[in-house]
Amino acid sequence: MEEKKIFFAANKIRIEGLLSQSPGEAAMIVTHPHPLYGGNMYNNVVESVIKAYNQAGYTTLRFNFRGVGQSGGSHASGQAEQEDVLGAIHYLNSLNKTSINLIGYSFGAWVIALGINRFPNISRAGMISPPVNFIDFGFQGHTPKLHLVITGSQDEFSPPAMLKEMLPAWNPDAKFKIIQGADHFYLGKTEEIEEIIQDFLHQ
Repeated sequence: MEEKKIFFAANKIRIEGLLSQSPGEAAMIVTHPHPLYGGNMYNNVVESVIKAYNQAGYTTLRFNFRGVGQSGGSHASGQAEQEDVLGAIHYLNSLNKTSINLIGYSFGAWVIALGINRFPNISRAGMISPPVNFIDFGFQGHTPKLHLVITGSQDEFSPPAMLKEMLPAWNPDAKFKIIQGADHFYLGKTEEIEEIIQDFLHQ
């Protein structure tokens, strides 16, 4: 499905996004990796998540965090970026999308973890390579909204062993998938991300 360029407001900041709209109330938002290391909404993992949700008939929205691309403002270390996510949710709500999945990759997963219990209308959330070996996730308590966690067997920023220890405290019922041979960047492995998400959505 074709994506179109849109802009939405996060408080007074203008945020750049790409929207692919489908009928129905189901939608998803995906957040990108660290802006200070080149992360943006055109990332390969972000695109694979969009593809999987499009094929399942969801409206999809990806966006550039503040300070990236044509989004206004400046990088805020994951704090004000939560407002960017809220702005995306409110934008989808304005399109009558009231059942929203929220998926974050790397830094984007951390932003989701920071705000997950205050984001409205989120039916399910997922994290791809939450960087638990790079950023402190010690704040993250139990959240029934978390349904899926994906990492690579060779991911040094999101080691499977660390996630196995942490996940029961987050949500013991969340599905945990390890992509063999993948590091943090998933080069050559994004089709496996798509397959995991497609299976997840059809369960």
